[in-house]
Amino acid sequence: MPAELLDGPVVAGASPLCPKHMEYGPCGGVEFDGGCEVAAHPCVFLETPTVGWHGLVAASEPDDAIARPAAADPLPVPVASAGAARMRALLATRAVVVADFPAAALDAGSIAACAEAMAPGVDAVLAGDSGAARVQFPPAYRAHLIQSAGLAVWTGLNCRDRNRVALEGELAALAHVGVAGIHSVTGDHTLTGSRPDAAPVFDLDSTELAALAARAGHLVSVAEAPATPPVDRRAARLLEKERAGAEICFVNHSGGVEPVRAFVAATRALGSRAGFIPCVPVVIDRESAELLLSFTTLVLPEGYLEGILAAGAGAAAGRDDGSGPDESGPGESGPDAGVREAGIAAAVELSRGFLAIDGVVGINLSGGGAPDRALEFAHALAEIGRRIRTNLDHGSGT
Repeated sequence: MPAELLDGPVVAGASPLCPKHMEYGPCGGVEFDGGCEVAAHPCVFLETPTVGWHGLVAASEPDDAIARPAAADPLPVPVASAGAARMRALLATRAVVVADFPAAALDAGSIAACAEAMAPGVDAVLAGDSGAARVQFPPAYRAHLIQSAGLAVWTGLNCRDRNRVALEGELAALAHVGVAGIHSVTGDHTLTGSRPDAAPVFDLDSTELAALAARAGHLVSVAEAPATPPVDRRAARLLEKERAGAEICFVNHSGGVEPVRAFVAATRALGSRAGFIPCVPVVIDRESAELLLSFTTLVLPEGYLEGILAAGAGAAAGRDDGSGPDESGPGESGPDAGVREAGIAAAVELSRGFLAIDGVVGINLSGGGAPDRALEFAHALAEIGRRIRTNLDHGSGT
């Protein structure tokens, strides 16, 4: 194992061989053959029984030569996020449409434009991490910019870039901003993505962060990857995240409706009461198809991507010979216009299938496009959301 994977303090109770110092592992990045996301050995949790939730574990005790911390100033009682109350109320009435947020990083203008484009079509955006753009505005400021455009934010918060003190501060700020939810993830290792020069933190993992977020007054979601090893223990792992404070589970791309149905049933058999939001892959051009294929341990429904690209090519050929209409969206023309409409239709159809599963409380439109086409992707997400919400309003697909 490379020495650099073990740099930094090992969290008490965590595995010293896990590059992310996880206690409640494994993460969702386990390779299909059981390999670690970044280290040259199998995931250390494959042969370990599921760790039961037993509370937050303190970091290692400081060396005796280091002064003990002084008494802490009293903190105010956490104030529940107003956005969480609104989202819970909405979830009590109908399924929700959440979408990934495609705006360019560190670009307030792009954030505002994408938020304005998406606000009419989706209930909230999942604003989190990006492998191609690790440096983002701080989560609370980013959420403020998005919500200023009238769009609710479900903030993705990871453990890679901040220790528990910084995370507690962000959670307090996000409650003050009034986000709809906190999506608690351990996070990809820094050796993946655009900033391998950065040192990883991993003071906590997603289960421990979920507990902090719930304590801070948030509606908390977590992710599970039913298609990645150890497949037979993914449901049990979710149950421990619920015991820590999670209420919602975003289900990673796992192959379509039936695998999600089976995973929900397996969790229910163990006593889970979580609501489930499966990820729906969105493809509107070849760039967004390439991005999806870059996702770790992605499992698409059989023929999904090929069908979209083939249908798009056929539509484009029809327009070329004058036999088909041009159904391109804002800023969309040429061959990608056919892919766009085929991708929108495929996402709507898959969403209907997911929403028919008992226990599914919403869908997450997942993916992104080229950085210079973020606004076009935002318009497409809004169009998918509008079509799905029209079905919900008319009582179909639920």
